[in-house]
Amino acid sequence: MKLFYRQYGEGQPLIILHGIFGISDNWVSIGRRLAEKFDVYILDQRNHGQSPHSDTFNYYVLVDDLFEFIEDHQLINPILIGHSMGGKVAMNFALEYPQRVDKLIVVDMSVRSYPARKQHMDIMTAMLSIDFNTVDSREEIEDIIRKKVKSPRITRFVLKNLYRIGKNRLGWRLNIQSIYDNFENVFEGIDSPYTFDKPALFIRGGASDYILPEDYDLIKKIFPEAQLQTIDKASHWVHAEKPDELCAVFSKFLEKDCEFSVY
Repeated sequence: MKLFYRQYGEGQPLIILHGIFGISDNWVSIGRRLAEKFDVYILDQRNHGQSPHSDTFNYYVLVDDLFEFIEDHQLINPILIGHSMGGKVAMNFALEYPQRVDKLIVVDMSVRSYPARKQHMDIMTAMLSIDFNTVDSREEIEDIIRKKVKSPRITRFVLKNLYRIGKNRLGWRLNIQSIYDNFENVFEGIDSPYTFDKPALFIRGGASDYILPEDYDLIKKIFPEAQLQTIDKASHWVHAEKPDELCAVFSKFLEKDCEFSVY
């Protein structure tokens, strides 16, 4: 599958993978900072953003998509950064193709499986409830989403997936039906007989429960060179809430000062 991407800068390739319901646009600000030192590629994963849609949605095909992207663009020794679902894609890829990865950074995602979360179900229910045959304004859609998704921040995040198909018709960029039908796949744990023995960094939000202290031993077992870093007072949406702190952590791990640069 040929994925949509945004590209900034030059140097060693660095690939950023967004989380569930996300788009490449969510990472442009941080990607541009990193582009002072790296050749940054921010991808829309399948069924998200401007990338193609598919009824098949699991980590096997997401890893295959990433492999195809790296092959097509002839990227040598890329660094992988993945947030949430994107972190699981990056982990699975690094374990499957360790020779193709220089360093791994995972933002607020552990290796274990997770139960489905009410917040995710509320988002999908809200998005699927929109009948674009009868609703034709952003304001109407926002009102419907707000009734089901109480967080203003999450509502804004959801509405980033809204786009105008024609003069009088809106739609969702992401393939919400396929994501809903395959949602249990998103929460699968890492199931691999391999280890990734190169540098790895796991970053957790201090106010998030996606990486817990009891996860550390399993992370270190599969990624023996892993460092663990906490960004205080950050929720799961670390890149949105604490971009400066996140870039500072990236810079220290990557040994290049990117945190205050603007591409």
